[in-house]
Amino acid sequence: MNDVQPNDVVAHIQAGRDRFIADLKEWLRIPSISGNPAHAGDVRKSAEWLAEYLRGQGFPSVEIWETPGLPAVYAEWPAEDPGAPAVVVYGHHDVQPVEPLAEWDTDPFQPVEDGDRLIGRGASDDKGQIFFHTLGIRASLAASGRQAPPVTIKLLVEGEEESGSVHFADLLRTHRDRLACDAVVISDTTMWAADVPSMCTGMRGLTEAEVTLRGPASDLHSGSFGGAVPNPLRAMAALLAALHDEDGRVTLPGFYDDVVPLTDEERELFARLPFDEDEWLRGAGESRAAHGEKGYTTLERIWARPTAEINGMWGGHTGPGGKTIVPRDAHAKLSFRLVAGQDPGKVHEAFKAWVSQNTPPGVEAEVRVQGGGVRPCFSPIDSAGVKAARRAMERAFGTEVLFTREGGSGPEADLADILDAPLIFVAVGLNGDRIHAPNEKVEIPLLLKGAEAAAYLWEELASALR
Repeated sequence: MNDVQPNDVVAHIQAGRDRFIADLKEWLRIPSISGNPAHAGDVRKSAEWLAEYLRGQGFPSVEIWETPGLPAVYAEWPAEDPGAPAVVVYGHHDVQPVEPLAEWDTDPFQPVEDGDRLIGRGASDDKGQIFFHTLGIRASLAASGRQAPPVTIKLLVEGEEESGSVHFADLLRTHRDRLACDAVVISDTTMWAADVPSMCTGMRGLTEAEVTLRGPASDLHSGSFGGAVPNPLRAMAALLAALHDEDGRVTLPGFYDDVVPLTDEERELFARLPFDEDEWLRGAGESRAAHGEKGYTTLERIWARPTAEINGMWGGHTGPGGKTIVPRDAHAKLSFRLVAGQDPGKVHEAFKAWVSQNTPPGVEAEVRVQGGGVRPCFSPIDSAGVKAARRAMERAFGTEVLFTREGGSGPEADLADILDAPLIFVAVGLNGDRIHAPNEKVEIPLLLKGAEAAAYLWEELASALR
């Protein structure tokens, strides 16, 4: 028999709804834009506000963790049983810039309720989603009569996620002992739809590169030299065209060697999602057709298969009028979206080797890697933690919970690797929440469902992770 009864949980959440929303609005009013140095003080103010709020919610230990950049917040609530599992809950309190400001219908930092919607920067990404855990913890304790949760909860709320999490890995290493855990819960993703609850099980990684091909020392007259010396732009066009075969597969040797394949069950669950490809294409910039690796559906391509994209290509004369030359150089920018099992460093090296092998005589190639890349992350759907979280979500939503993956990239792989713990994604945002865009919003009923799922989650994980 579950100690936490749904009727008691729901009653507590409904009773605390107005106070919860009022407190969230207060936090949303702080313009914690980490990517703008002018708002560094606001990010600190956001951390201080959250720390004080968590103390008021009953967390016995709350600290602000400094970094060389912007601060994170750490709060810990030990379990009643010293031998109980420990769970880190990750989110972030910084937000995206608000430009273009003219496209907002309301002040982005004066949150307003519009029916069941709460509009304001950070409402969904990620203040609202990390905030529902506070209501869920209180509901769990009230419904069970406990003074402490059934697992040790370690809340880690970063302050630099929207500006690249540049200091986050070092923060994790510094506090690895304090953060020791049996699982990491991520609440910074989305569900399929309000009436189709789902759990994310993976996020793609990313690595970027810029290629320069150099030919003659200067631009040459195409009448005098054309057809007799290598043309770097032609070489670049041939190089990039050879990056994919006729089936849409990337041709880098070994590119797919480490890819964790989709299971039959995952493909079946993806196929059950109510996906309208024509509607999706309209939302994809009015694209005229679906395209990609042969043998995979659109959802499988964007969630579970790696890609190589040409982001830009330039060189020679691009101004008004004609200029009949053989250009001296050509340039291209590329990005690779990576999936479970792939390592950005290995892809970097494979791409450099491939460019070298496919550059024609008389042309010199240079490949510059843009940063260290972001590693992909993945949670098997048959893992104990994912099964437990799915049960908690299904108790809250009263229906089957399906699975998705996401194409975005974040610090989740660092959490999994440095803390040596599996990831569990529990979130209630929607793709239509306009995150990173004007008029960001969150559906208040979904925040309350998130709190309910969180209330059940600790009990489920206490059993599943032992």
